[in-house]
Amino acid sequence: MLAIQAVRSGGPEVLEAVELPVPSPAAGQILVRHQAVGLNYIDTYHRSGLYPLKMPAVIGLEAAGVVEALGDGVTRFQVGDRVAYNGTMGAYSEAAVVPAERAVKVPEGVSLETAAAVMLKGMTAEFLVRRCFHVKPGDLVLVHAAAGGVGQILVQWCKALGATIIATAGGAAKVALARDLGADHVIDYSHEDVAVRVGELTGGKGVAVVYDGVGKDTWDASFKSLARRGVLVTFGNASGPVPPFAPLELSGKSLFVTRPRLFDYIATTEELDESAQALFAVLASGAVKIDIGQTFPLAEARTAHEALEGRKTTGATLLIP
Repeated sequence: MLAIQAVRSGGPEVLEAVELPVPSPAAGQILVRHQAVGLNYIDTYHRSGLYPLKMPAVIGLEAAGVVEALGDGVTRFQVGDRVAYNGTMGAYSEAAVVPAERAVKVPEGVSLETAAAVMLKGMTAEFLVRRCFHVKPGDLVLVHAAAGGVGQILVQWCKALGATIIATAGGAAKVALARDLGADHVIDYSHEDVAVRVGELTGGKGVAVVYDGVGKDTWDASFKSLARRGVLVTFGNASGPVPPFAPLELSGKSLFVTRPRLFDYIATTEELDESAQALFAVLASGAVKIDIGQTFPLAEARTAHEALEGRKTTGATLLIP
């Protein structure tokens, strides 16, 4: 089968297409024949070495497809079931073995392409708005990179929960997209001072929560945009890790900062199923729509990484085996 390996840590050039044997599921595992593979920023962290892996490694944490074989003891699925998963390394391949307890069934009405696009991004949005910080009607929310995969879902989900959303995006096209998604105000960070504009838009009050998946480049603006007792949720490093800071800096407005990981919010099968159910429900309601902005053949994963890191993508990106 075709698979994409990072042969060493580095840029997109370290990704190579290789032929590997189709794996057989061990006890408690299922073999999933992939129909779509999700591309996520965490893949670039694994590839670059920011999150170290033993190399060479088949990267990728998210895919959807059909169960092709069952390991001993598996009762959660049957051959032929439509499933999706996240958190199991090796998704950049035509097929992969996955622990049965870490996959979920994809309901009718949700395409496998959509499922592959939302298992990481959608579940990330789910825990961010429902559990990491519980967004309530009337909350002022700042969403960075609103045209990105997680950002698009966050804007729509927060809007459905009754929040007032200030979004940031770069360039006229992405600003227009954020508005179309339901953002009440959009700041073009390519030529506007985000913190100053947030102050103007909130009458100097600031926002209750900042969702920041960008990292280093937006850290200062995020910090300055918070209201008293506000929460800064820094959940990604698209521009690099945030700089060190002293906890005393939080005391000016009694602020909170958290650096959550999805996998600590879906650590058990029960949590995984609950997150998937909430996600699929909001998709079924129509409150959140998934934009698959671009697809690449699996063999062109290197090009896909270049586009993602070059900020040339919008919405979700899929690799198609």
